[in-house]
Amino acid sequence: MDDHPLFRQALAGTVQLVAPDAQVELCEDFRTLRERLESHETVSLILLDLNLPDVDGIAGLPFLKGQYPHIPVAVVSARDDLEVVQTAIACGASGFISKVSGVPSLQAALDALLRGEEWFDGLEQLPDEDPLTPMQLRILNGVQRGLMNKQIAFEAGITEATVKYHLSNIFRKMGVQTRNQLLALTR
Repeated sequence: MDDHPLFRQALAGTVQLVAPDAQVELCEDFRTLRERLESHETVSLILLDLNLPDVDGIAGLPFLKGQYPHIPVAVVSARDDLEVVQTAIACGASGFISKVSGVPSLQAALDALLRGEEWFDGLEQLPDEDPLTPMQLRILNGVQRGLMNKQIAFEAGITEATVKYHLSNIFRKMGVQTRNQLLALTR
């Protein structure tokens, strides 16, 4: 999914080259992706752009991994600095594909991702990451939506104390100390 029609179509064409039997669905925004996920039982891979018109930066990734933890999500972005990649990893990304990659690199990435492997484009050595759990991703999504701990607890079916416990672990994993820092990092 990408907000630029030309890139979206080129990406879909490359996916068809790598996996000719794959059914490719194109989504121009996050709302369309959510609707499609709700109506399809099997999805093998989501390619997520960080610049969609209706979601702020990486904020869509925690939602996807919290709601659909079994579906691998690879981030596709022109922003490919190490901090962005590390944030994507912590939020559960299975891969990261830079938009400046050539077709052979994109084909290699898609091939690896469709085999269930991880792919982090152009990064020789990634630091050991401790990714967020599905519950932590749901809590992060609640924070991103501006919910208070009590509201997040109600939605997740857990206690407010458990939300606070998870938030402290999220802060530690993401290397931040406050909600504002967390929001700045994940937008």
